[in-house]
Amino acid sequence: MEKQALPASSCSLVLLEETKKNPLLHPNGACGYPTAATNGTLVPLTGAGSSGGACAGPEKKVAPAVPAYEERETWTRQMDFMMSCVGFAVGLGNVWRFPYLCYKNGGGVFLIPYMLIVFVGGIPVFFLEIALGQFMKAGSINVWNIAPLFKGLGYASMVIVFFSNTYYIMVLAWGFYYLIKSFNATLPWSTCDNEWNTPNCIEIFRHQDCINGTLANDTINGNMTCAELANARSPIIEFWENKVLNISSGLGETGEFNWELMLCLIAVWVMVYFCVWKGVKSTGKIVYFTATFPYIVLIILLVRGVTLPGAYDGIMFYIKPDWSKLGEAQVWIDAGTQIFFSYAIGLGALTALGSYNRFNNDCYKDAFVLAMINSGTSFFAGFVVFSILGFMAAEQGVHISQVAESGPGLAFIAYPKAVSLMPVAPLWAALFFFMLLLLGLDSQFVGVEGFVTGILDLFPGKSQYRYKREISVAVCCLLCFIIDLSMVTQAGMYVFQLFDYYSASGMSLLWQAFWECIVVAWVYGADRFMDDVARMIGYRPFPWMKWCWSFITPCVCMGIFIFHLVNYKPLTYNNTYVYPWWGEVIGWCLALSSMLCIPVSILYKLFSAKGTFKERWAHLTTPVWGPHHLEYMAPDIRSLTSMSPGTDENKVIIFESVM
Repeated sequence: MEKQALPASSCSLVLLEETKKNPLLHPNGACGYPTAATNGTLVPLTGAGSSGGACAGPEKKVAPAVPAYEERETWTRQMDFMMSCVGFAVGLGNVWRFPYLCYKNGGGVFLIPYMLIVFVGGIPVFFLEIALGQFMKAGSINVWNIAPLFKGLGYASMVIVFFSNTYYIMVLAWGFYYLIKSFNATLPWSTCDNEWNTPNCIEIFRHQDCINGTLANDTINGNMTCAELANARSPIIEFWENKVLNISSGLGETGEFNWELMLCLIAVWVMVYFCVWKGVKSTGKIVYFTATFPYIVLIILLVRGVTLPGAYDGIMFYIKPDWSKLGEAQVWIDAGTQIFFSYAIGLGALTALGSYNRFNNDCYKDAFVLAMINSGTSFFAGFVVFSILGFMAAEQGVHISQVAESGPGLAFIAYPKAVSLMPVAPLWAALFFFMLLLLGLDSQFVGVEGFVTGILDLFPGKSQYRYKREISVAVCCLLCFIIDLSMVTQAGMYVFQLFDYYSASGMSLLWQAFWECIVVAWVYGADRFMDDVARMIGYRPFPWMKWCWSFITPCVCMGIFIFHLVNYKPLTYNNTYVYPWWGEVIGWCLALSSMLCIPVSILYKLFSAKGTFKERWAHLTTPVWGPHHLEYMAPDIRSLTSMSPGTDENKVIIFESVM
């Protein structure tokens, strides 16, 4: 292959040769000006301000060099990145899922498997995704140019985050609906005199009076005897099921649209769009408010909650250890799936957020800080939840396990009940649902940001379309909204639960995390990636990370994944309605649509390539570097730019500065 040398006055290290199949833009040519390597020849790019000769002397003013590639947007300040990660990873799952799993799996004992898996699975993969995005300066798809054969990992994460964006927004629509209804003198879910209430509705459960016999022959609230109290329903439950959801008898009974809920859905999608459309420069400012305000409201609710009758019993039920639970496989499965779910691992959004970091940002320290904030929020929210559940159980005369549940029911039944008991209830209700809206909103728009980033990275360079990003975000939001229409019908909750249980579930995330560790540790090389991280942050991370990526985390992920499959149970709603077989088929299609991206793409790339298997593997696992790698990693340019090892065609020539 013909080679062309630069004049001896070259001012920087530059690469002179590239394979024909992988043309690469190099940011620093002669005197720091952009050059393009094409067909093995280094050609200075026009319009960069280069005179084509030796370095300009001090008496000669030269215009600043214009990058030959589109520079990636970066955070205005590093705290923007931290707050965005807090806003995304700390979401509704911390508030309604962790406390439920904690009480279900032995109270305080659950913290043992939880913390173990945090350090062997959660933090290592969390750090891996952020560091990978920062190193490759790319979103969830192009980040796998580090090993192009496994680019299906990027497509899988895009599918998962798309489904997550689609159904997660419904929680915000419900919260926005409650927020609007809070602006009433009397909260509509606090009384039984509404059109959606049934004869079984009762505002005050007077179990103790019935037990004492003082109301044995009397009615409660004028319409119910003590014998009928077992079938009584709280007005807040009836508001949720009869008014908000207007739920039908099953998945097959679609019913009619809830137009009020549809308008709320449109409103929150508009909010998300205007939070995301201008990129991380604007997103990084919004999260300062959306990520911090929920903590203020949670503290206020905790102060109120611990003063309610029965709150102590609820809190003790939450933290009292049941040591026998440690021997159950389900406890470890729940701990693993909760960590991967609440840490937002496998969605590609963390990779996208990390890609906007400065190349030398200390992402290692960031990963530990963010992980502790995430888990700490989950544990703190448990005290808020169970102080309220303890009161509800005491009021209704039932065991706490009968009022504790996971999912939207907790957010839209237990919490609204608590705020209805406070002085100036509408004010507290409005504050709570505003908090709920913010808690989910930052998770939602960062998820959309991650999806759009991955799409835009597929079309690099300066686009001829001025509003490329704005149009991409609009198309994404519109497509998700069309799918969401199925969730504002009377069967909407059944559709929502299908998406929640299958599309972005523990199985999909565990499968994704397993392959991420395998590719980085065994295909690209764990030591090699540790060197790359050290090149970014200035020091080498503790070897524990390398051991986790190589052995511990993949084993943990696959072990929990297999246990999850073995212990699989058909999906039910409210522990009563069992989904039809065709509903489960739809659910598995949602799950497999992301999981199959990885093996299918690997097989396709291997069979479509030419040469022996060894040659195909060598070619398809050779990293495709971006322009910034030559800018930041010039001292190691020889290892960076080697293409297919073992071939004589792909040689690298480096010219050092003679100045």
